[in-house]
Amino acid sequence: MDIKQIQELIKFVSRSGVNEVSLEQENFKITIKTNQNPVYVNAAVPVAAPVVAAPVAPVAAPAQAAPAAAAATEDTSKYITIKSPMIGTFYRSASPDKPSFVNVGDEIGTGKVVCIIEAMKLFNEIESEVSGRIVKILVDNASPVEYDQPLFLVEPI
Repeated sequence: MDIKQIQELIKFVSRSGVNEVSLEQENFKITIKTNQNPVYVNAAVPVAAPVVAAPVAPVAAPAQAAPAAAAATEDTSKYITIKSPMIGTFYRSASPDKPSFVNVGDEIGTGKVVCIIEAMKLFNEIESEVSGRIVKILVDNASPVEYDQPLFLVEPI
């Protein structure tokens, strides 16, 4: 699926009022979620053009998601998890020559930018919704992340 088809699908989802659309094809899966109130529709979304997808991204993401999930199972009951609000590429700093937004041991407050997630050439600053101290960074810099994937463990203060 090329970028134009993905953009058309996103526009369709936002106009239709549905809350979530999942499309799965050979070596390619995409889920688009909105913050709208759910409207339940049972309909197939036809794709007009043939789809040619490179299996690189779908193969790499699950391989990196598994270690993050395993790390999160270590006695983390007293920690709050900051999760990825979207699919994209995780960056710890605004550019390679700039310092990281946060490091292990840093205290953060609500609204503090903790990372950037790049999705379709848009760089989205991810702000903390909790206050506390960064205990662990669960994702490597410039790694692909999935929706709802744990990024940071925070000890509440």
